[in-house]
Amino acid sequence: MAKKEIKFSLIYRDMWQSSGKYVPRVDQLVKIAPVIVEMGCFDRVETNGGAFEQVNLLFGENPNKAVREWTKPFNEVGIKTHMLERALNAIRMYPVPADVRRLMYKVKRAQGTDIARSFCGLNDHRNLELSIKFAKEAGMISQAALSITSSPVHTVDYYMGIVDKVVEYGADEICLKDMAGIGRPATLGRLTKAIKDKYPHLIIQYHGHSGPGFSVASMLEVARNGADILDVAMEPLSWGMVHPDLITIHEMLKDDGFAVPDINIKAYMEARTLTQDFIDDFLGLFIDPRNKQMTSLLVQSGLPGGMMGSLMADLKGVHQAINMNLKNRGQNELNVDELMVQMFEETAYIWPLLGYPPLVTPFSQYVKNTALINILQMSKGEKRFSQIDKNTWDMILGKAGTLPGPLSQELIDMAKDKGFEFYTGNPQDAFPDELPKFIAEMEQLGWERGEDDEELFEFAMHDAQYRDYKSGVAKQRFEAEVEKAIAEKENKTKVVVNMNGKQNPSRTNYSKEEGTLHEACIALILYTVNEIDKEEEYCKIQSVWNSIGYWRHLMNIPILMDSQRINVEMHDIMKDQFEFIIEGNQYNVNILFVDEGEIDFSINDKKVTAALSGCENGTKVSINKKEYCLLREDLLVTELKTTKTDTSAESDANLVKAPIPGKIFKILVNKGDEVKKGDFVIVIDAMKMENNIEAQMPGKIKDIKVGTGDMVDVGQVMMVIE
Repeated sequence: MAKKEIKFSLIYRDMWQSSGKYVPRVDQLVKIAPVIVEMGCFDRVETNGGAFEQVNLLFGENPNKAVREWTKPFNEVGIKTHMLERALNAIRMYPVPADVRRLMYKVKRAQGTDIARSFCGLNDHRNLELSIKFAKEAGMISQAALSITSSPVHTVDYYMGIVDKVVEYGADEICLKDMAGIGRPATLGRLTKAIKDKYPHLIIQYHGHSGPGFSVASMLEVARNGADILDVAMEPLSWGMVHPDLITIHEMLKDDGFAVPDINIKAYMEARTLTQDFIDDFLGLFIDPRNKQMTSLLVQSGLPGGMMGSLMADLKGVHQAINMNLKNRGQNELNVDELMVQMFEETAYIWPLLGYPPLVTPFSQYVKNTALINILQMSKGEKRFSQIDKNTWDMILGKAGTLPGPLSQELIDMAKDKGFEFYTGNPQDAFPDELPKFIAEMEQLGWERGEDDEELFEFAMHDAQYRDYKSGVAKQRFEAEVEKAIAEKENKTKVVVNMNGKQNPSRTNYSKEEGTLHEACIALILYTVNEIDKEEEYCKIQSVWNSIGYWRHLMNIPILMDSQRINVEMHDIMKDQFEFIIEGNQYNVNILFVDEGEIDFSINDKKVTAALSGCENGTKVSINKKEYCLLREDLLVTELKTTKTDTSAESDANLVKAPIPGKIFKILVNKGDEVKKGDFVIVIDAMKMENNIEAQMPGKIKDIKVGTGDMVDVGQVMMVIE
């Protein structure tokens, strides 16, 4: 006699998490949806939620249009669609006011989403209560998710305590969200059975990533113990850091006696081909090859596969800084693989100290960022936990919910030393309603609230990304990034000059006018944001932005000439094209030629050549015999050693330096303010977090060298304390 029927859910959205950045465009999703329907084996498809809408805004596309058009083909044939949301954090990385959360369900239901899969990264049932209430109020099926991990505190009894509460709140279904795939198969089976024995009416859906290799065994165990629906993926993006493939799981269950739906293999192959086409189009440009690999190291660290793309980008962003610190201390430098292993080990070490928060968004980012910053700080000889970002402190202090396990005494003592108070109230109460503010601003700007208030919702949920989408900046940035990634993939560089018998370009049609100050500033910056790398007979010029991260599309760079400060805003458009704004003047610039000590560029169609050499206070820039001695005040590491600020008069304690590359999010003090050691003085936006930077000594703020929105590099002096 056949066992019960097992149904499948396609987690197509989550498959693209391995890129760490983007999902297919709406035209691509609409193209593949009918093929997924034709496969005939899916009861459900996860269509949106998570980072889906944020990355649509990063495309410069409307996420509301994407959700409506993507869900429509499934709605028409009765395949249920479901979204993923993070309870208190909804579909962003930090807490959301209750009125915005409520609007989310109303909008998503109107757009065609049937099921709300809601999880709290800390498994705090208080954060799930409103998710369940608001989802059912909007007419959606409420699926409460348990964030699965493996630790001494995450027992079957622990999880059953959460199940009891969400059932009390009215949840219709339970999801075992094994986001890192580290749930042990036998334990998952026992948990599934315990839920089914106590609440036989509940549908149980299992979601498990493949990274550490448990997923196939886990799926068999939960199926044998009563699970109803299994989440699967398809090649070419199945396995690795995402989900096991449909075909393998289908055949395994069929062999074990379960009733499973037939698969239209012809449609499967067509969907497989379309997915590969999407990868070849542009998605593959952002997928790290390591994300296709399974690794047992994830068993130790517990990090989820869905964040591996952003993790690799973060590792690359700080790799150079860590090696610079190690080299300065006479220690061996690390390659990227060694740094990744160290990251996993540090994560495993600090996880119990932080109270065993399940490593799922956003808490996986908090723990990962803390581990990475610890490695960076320790590479400088500083102590572990010497820098903790605001979001992580909020988690430690209970502002995001109750931690599953006890905090280390070290962190409790650190909180007391800083005068922080632990929060025991309902996390939602700390975030007042905000919709009236966004409604008023939309009216002022003349923006439509959209069908079913969907544009209002996007603005309130992702205000910064929505502004970039509305202005067109997001689309321009995305297209430029794709161009740059294609050039890198094809092993192209901005400029390649043959060094054997090299001939300077013909400069007969170049300007003969004396160079202006603005032209000299542009020449200095263009030269110093490029690194000259001599390989055999070639001189390669490549922007340092390529190693910093995709988000770094703009820099504000202060230039000093004598006592005069010139603030230069630079946009990296694509390949060798840039836009500069200096004192209200806009310049469109193309690099024409670069060699050691010289650079040619066109500026608003005027061609200029500049020579660069050292001078007493920085770098001498000469354009047609007009000379300027300029100093980049932001300490970007370049080949021109003379362009660094001389800080010999100040001790390291006096200088507030950037520990990571990022953007100045907020300046918390003013010139002349008195500060104590440990006071937060500046906030850097990096690695998806707001990182609070502390004063290393008591004193008065003597100088502030950056402004809000400025981009900073590792080691850059941001403030001086006397």
